Amino acid sequence: MATTRYVEPGRATRVSNEVVQKLTKLGVSVWGSRVLMVRGRKSGAVREVPVNLLPFEGKRFLVAPRGETQWVRNLRAAGEGQLRVGSRVQTFTYRELADDEKPAVLRRYLKRWKFEVGVFFDGVDADAPEEKLRDIAPGYPVFEISMA
Repeated sequence: MATTRYVEPGRATRVSNEVVQKLTKLGVSVWGSRVLMVRGRKSGAVREVPVNLLPFEGKRFLVAPRGETQWVRNLRAAGEGQLRVGSRVQTFTYRELADDEKPAVLRRYLKRWKFEVGVFFDGVDADAPEEKLRDIAPGYPVFEISMA
């Protein structure tokens, strides 16, 4: 039985996320950051977390570098979310990518944000062979988003 991959955020990640979230709410997008707002699957309360919005091949993607996080589970349950920069809020729906669709997106994500998220990829980087990216794909949820 396969285990679900989840990397608990450490203190440094939590502090970094707080700073990025505050800046993004003020309207300063840090390397493509957005504040993801999604309804909690248990509480029903809106939860917020900073994410990196990846534009790639004319589409937009959200990648979960820490795996099956709370925001991933909440987004799946809610079916939609909102992305915020400053006062601008955009509602979106999504399509979750199948594992065989992920390697090119993961490669692009790592090219752009390896300095920030590389620690969550266990030594895999943007120069990894296609086969390696395909091997790790199941542990990294990827969502293609469509703005409403």
